[in-house]
Parts: sequence; C-alpha cells; structure tokens
Amino acid sequence: MGELPIAAVDRLIRKSGARRVSESAAAALAEVLEERALAIASEAARLAEHAGRRTVRDVDIRLAARRTISV
Repeated sequence: MGELPIAAVDRLIRKSGARRVSESAAAALAEVLEERALAIASEAARLAEHAGRRTVRDVDIRLAARRTISV
C-alpha cells in the first residue's frame, strides 16, 4: 500500500500521548488505517451509486464509517 506518509502517522501517535514511536509502529498503524480507509471509501462509493450519484459526498463517508465493521 504505502499511501500514508510514515511521518504523518508518527505525529498522530505522538499527539495521542506517546513520547517515542518506532518506525515499525508507525508503519503498522499506517497499514491498518489504509485498510480501514479503503473499506470505508468502497462502501461510500456503493452508497453514492445507490443514491443515483457519481460523486461521493461527505455524508456517504460518514455513513460508511458507521456501517463498516470496526475491530
């Protein structure tokens, strides 16, 4: 995958309170976030299509995020 920059993910982990973050931890979180984002985006596209639209809107993303299974 590799779409999310590791530095950005590192900053997110630090914002949550971590003092130090290994590169492998940031890479692991990036992978999990990318998988979740793809699932949400796919569901949002399906919702937009069902509504007769070609454009995915913010409401589609929010609804898809609630509908996808969280781990």
